[in-house]
Amino acid sequence: MALLHRADIRPTKLELLAAWLPTRDWYEGGVDVARVAGYRFDDPAGQVGIETLLVADGDGPVHQVPLTYRGAPLDGADEWLVGTTEHSVLGRRWVYDAVGDPVYAAALAGAILAGAGQAEEYFEVDGRREVRPPSMAITSDAPAAVVVPPVGALLRVVDGDPTLVVTDTVELGVIRRPGSTAAPAGATLTGTWDDVQAPLAYAAPR
Repeated sequence: MALLHRADIRPTKLELLAAWLPTRDWYEGGVDVARVAGYRFDDPAGQVGIETLLVADGDGPVHQVPLTYRGAPLDGADEWLVGTTEHSVLGRRWVYDAVGDPVYAAALAGAILAGAGQAEEYFEVDGRREVRPPSMAITSDAPAAVVVPPVGALLRVVDGDPTLVVTDTVELGVIRRPGSTAAPAGATLTGTWDDVQAPLAYAAPR
């Protein structure tokens, strides 16, 4: 489950992305970035926020941007830093392009290979849990739920569309423009939002 906070965030996530996305070779759009949909994964340790945003600039293509939120810098991940925000509840947060974060790699592998699904999102309101309905659905076509081995260290990340993430035990692909790239044979994570259904990511054990 993902506990959300009703908080002020400065700069906002979309403001961070408006500055960062144009620096990516795979991005096709301008700075008027709007949220289309999104989904979250759980960090079993409860330390890292894991959120994937689908965003677009006007009528341009939808882009998939997985992010991780941390309370301290991630060692060795400066090239994946999107920026920092001030969160009125949690304080300073370091926001990373999640493809460079091993916690995201583990969560994505679990969603694709073991069908772990997305995290339920909720707010605490007067001591009660208020669930926020998901803005999209994700499904895996893996043949059966399996125990996913620890992903281990990130060995290599090749930024692009798709972005390739290679760990000790699994190879992952994150499709940056859903609908523009077909997933290769293997286990695929598919997203459904509005009237769109498209592959989001794929995985194969090494």
